[in-house]
Amino acid sequence: QLQLVESGGGLVQSGGSLRLSCEVSGFIGRRYAIGWFRQAPGDVREAVSCISSSGGITEYADSVKGRFTISRDNAKNMVYLQMNSLKPEDTGIYYCAADIDVGACTVVAGTRWGQGTQVTVSS
Repeated sequence: QLQLVESGGGLVQSGGSLRLSCEVSGFIGRRYAIGWFRQAPGDVREAVSCISSSGGITEYADSVKGRFTISRDNAKNMVYLQMNSLKPEDTGIYYCAADIDVGACTVVAGTRWGQGTQVTVSS
């Protein structure tokens, strides 16, 4: 059974950095495109960044381009989101998701989710 576990969230001041990690386990014979999504209180969940199964294709929301970098280490079954120059509006729960439409950076019917990690950026 596919499982995703996020880590690396926390409290940081505006302008600071955090690196989120997503450990993917339980898959057999297939690697998945992975996406990072976030949800602020009272808001809908939105796509932040997505990466293809090989890592050769990446997509970013306009709001994070130039500040966030998604990467993956398939040997370690890990996906990362390096977040720099953080802003208060980046605050939210960050989720990683497997089996997504990487080109559109959207979820599909079979998307699986982690439990999320809280990111709070103070001004």
